[in-house]
Amino acid sequence: MAVAGRQPIRVQCLAQAGTPEVPPQYIQPPESRPNLPSQPPRTAARGGDKTIPAIDLAGTAAIVRDEVGRACREWGAFNVINHGVPIRLLDEIRRVGSSFFEECPMDLKLRYSCDPSSAASEGYGSRMLVTSNDSVLDWRDYFDHHTLPLSRRDPSRWPHFPPNYREVVVEYSDHMKALAQRLLRFVSESLGLPPSCIEESVGEFYQNITISYYPPCPQPELTLGLQAHSDMGAITLLIQDDVGGLQVLKDGEWVNVHPMSDAIVVLLADQTEIITNGKYPSAEHRAITNGRKARLSVAAFHDPAKTAKISPASELTAQSSSPRRYRQVTYGDYVSSWYGKGPEGKRNIDALLL
Repeated sequence: MAVAGRQPIRVQCLAQAGTPEVPPQYIQPPESRPNLPSQPPRTAARGGDKTIPAIDLAGTAAIVRDEVGRACREWGAFNVINHGVPIRLLDEIRRVGSSFFEECPMDLKLRYSCDPSSAASEGYGSRMLVTSNDSVLDWRDYFDHHTLPLSRRDPSRWPHFPPNYREVVVEYSDHMKALAQRLLRFVSESLGLPPSCIEESVGEFYQNITISYYPPCPQPELTLGLQAHSDMGAITLLIQDDVGGLQVLKDGEWVNVHPMSDAIVVLLADQTEIITNGKYPSAEHRAITNGRKARLSVAAFHDPAKTAKISPASELTAQSSSPRRYRQVTYGDYVSSWYGKGPEGKRNIDALLL
């Protein structure tokens, strides 16, 4: 359970210390800083405030398929409602996550520390990326759970505070897998592909569930909770609390994803962009910080196995009018590159363009 060695300081400890200024390693370069309401309003779209589409999965299959296709093509991101995941489960995982970060003593939290020298190791941490020592840090703490396949799932490595924490994560994992499979079928069908096309290209899901905690930040105009990036896997399902802070890049503008307590945010990731030959782009997104309130989000990542070879679907590249846009990549190599170079927008997937 415990990880030996020196542990980096947690962002929550910095916030609780009441420091009036963030340490320099958290200060973003000027071009990456968020424009908050006291600054020129670049985060709002021209002509009014817009946000990602919301799709009602209780609609007819044809309507849902068409709406999913439009949202994937235009945004790479959308909300789903009436998704079949119990609302009480969404509330429960937010509750147990908040309890761990806000009520669990720090010495107990540290027993579950992840290995700071290994990329995305399971456990409690603050720095997900293994990059150069001078890289800017995110204003965020997190707990990462390895939940699928079942051979990776070891609840004894997860917190036991509050008492039902582990049971909630297991139930949440199973529901997120089923929803991800359902959504990928709609994505495939919206392109005229067989329903199982993208799921078969991805193979068995490697699912991680990451609960992220963004403490109040004394200088939110200088920091990011999570720097701009697109997710490296296939599809990400995310829920927020009512504080908000998630933004998606649309036509050069950062657009706020307004919290909807009963909705789940769907973010297409890089491997799906490759499989769809760029017809459906992965969503570049980031998280801004809040000067007064802590924020919590829960992301369920669904990725291929490290040995999976990902390339555009042959049905989409069979005609000369639709040439192949991406070279084949082994997913493990893609992950190594992503962590080695850092995300920085979509530069990792752009490197695969032919």
